[in-house]
Amino acid sequence: MQYYNQDTYIFLDGEFVKANEAGTDFFGQALHYGYGAFEGLRAYSTHNGVRLFKAEAHFDRLRTSCEAINLPFPWSTRELIEQTYELLAKNNMRAAYIRPLVFSGSNMHLTSAANSSIVIAAWEWGPFLGQNLLKVCLSDIRRPHPKSFQIDAKISGQYINAIRATSDAIRKGFDEALMLDQDGFVAQASSENLFIEKDYKLYTPPMENVFPGITRQTVMDICKGLNFEVVEKRLTVEDVYTADSAFLCGTAAGIIGIKQIDETTYPEDWEHTIGSSIQRTYKKLVLEQENYEVII
Repeated sequence: MQYYNQDTYIFLDGEFVKANEAGTDFFGQALHYGYGAFEGLRAYSTHNGVRLFKAEAHFDRLRTSCEAINLPFPWSTRELIEQTYELLAKNNMRAAYIRPLVFSGSNMHLTSAANSSIVIAAWEWGPFLGQNLLKVCLSDIRRPHPKSFQIDAKISGQYINAIRATSDAIRKGFDEALMLDQDGFVAQASSENLFIEKDYKLYTPPMENVFPGITRQTVMDICKGLNFEVVEKRLTVEDVYTADSAFLCGTAAGIIGIKQIDETTYPEDWEHTIGSSIQRTYKKLVLEQENYEVII
C-alpha cells in the first residue's frame, strides 16, 4: 500500500512539509530502541463536515503514553486537533486514518529523552481487517508482562510482539491472532480488544491485562445505552472456544465479527448477534447519523 505521494503533506514540529522531503534522524532513540509513542484516530465524512472521532481522548492518551516513558510532550491537545484538521484540508481528505507519532532525538545512551518531535500523517484507509468475518487463531506469542512494560500506553517498541503474532497467524491461513496474558488468560488481539457473547451477555477481559482501547470504551458505552449487559472478567481459552459469537474492536478496525477461532466456528449467525447490533450503532455514531450523546 502506498501511504503518500509527492503531493502529500505531513505535520512535523510545527510545520507542514512534503512527506517525501522529510528527513529521518538515523541516530534517534526512536529508530534504535523504539523510544516513541503514537496514536491512531479516524476522520469521517459526515453530513456536518469532516469530523475527527474522539480526537480529544486520543491526543490526551498520547500525552499519557509519553509521560509514562518520560518522553517530553510540550503540545496542547487543542493545538494538535487544530493542526490535524488543517492537515486533512491541505491533503484534501474528508475520510482518513491519522497517525500522530512522538519520537525522541539523537541519543545512543539508555537514558530518558531530553527533547522530542511530533509528526502527524494521514492517509485514506479502509477498515484495517477488512469487512468480512474473521478467522482468528490463538497465538503462542504472549502480551508483555505488566510489570515489565507499560501495557496501558501506546509505545512503539511494544508492537514487535503484535507484528510477530499477526504475521504468524497470516502464515497459518488466519486473519488475526489472539494473544494470552502472562497467566494464560485470553487478553486481546494483536491491536484490537476482544468481546465474546454467551447466553445474551457480553464478556471482555478486564483493564489490568489489556490495552485500554477508546473503541473498547465506546462499545461499553453503546451497550449501556442499548441495555446490553457487559461483564469484565478474565477469559479462559475454553470461554473463547465455547462462546456463541465474538468480535474485535479498535479505531483502525472498527467493529468486526469473528467467524471462527482456530478450528471452532461460532454457532450464532453474525447478523443476529449483539456484536452486529453494536457494529451498526457504532457506524451511525461515527458518521453522526443519529444523536447518541446519551451513550457517549
